[in-house]
Amino acid sequence: MNYLDIMNNVLRRLREEEVTNVSENTYARMAGDFINDAKTMVEQAADWSALRETLVINTVADDNLYSLANCGDDAKVMSALNNTQNCFLSYQTKDWFNDNIYISDEVSGAPNYYTFKGLDSSGDTQVLVNPKPDNTYQLHFDVIKRQAELTNDSDVLKVPSKPVIHLAVALLARERGETGGTSTAEYFAIADKYLSDAIAIDAAKHPEEMIFRTI
Repeated sequence: MNYLDIMNNVLRRLREEEVTNVSENTYARMAGDFINDAKTMVEQAADWSALRETLVINTVADDNLYSLANCGDDAKVMSALNNTQNCFLSYQTKDWFNDNIYISDEVSGAPNYYTFKGLDSSGDTQVLVNPKPDNTYQLHFDVIKRQAELTNDSDVLKVPSKPVIHLAVALLARERGETGGTSTAEYFAIADKYLSDAIAIDAAKHPEEMIFRTI
């Protein structure tokens, strides 16, 4: 569903006039802010299938720091592998990396480990790999990549639309202070039901992630 359709769905539920573009008036622009707030909340509530992407990083010899491009500061790595060596990369702590880089003698070779190291100048998450690459290796990072804010009429929402619509209605109803028959608490309860149902449906696509083993 595109941004304009989402906005008009929200406006109708609040008994407001529909708009022909998302910046048509002050109320529409405010509704857009709440829609994007709702989108962010829904995105962060689950590891949605629609937000999963594989980032390909080609290493450079003697460089062990790389960015997860266009993933922002809330990227989540689901798995990582060295496609050149046909092996998975294992996560290690920053202390482990400090020991191997600064205390022990740093070695070069095919990367087998990764950890996180802040953000780059574009605000994207950075990862350190170890050993330091001695050649070009192709690394694959399977990530949860949050969608940028909706700004244009035709921007298409990636996560399920119903939770976003009903959560935006709840947020706007709370801001307005009156809803003409439905309490704000009821609106939030409706939004929570849509969200929990959507999470359950999406989680069924990845049943292996719902299996927990004792160690």
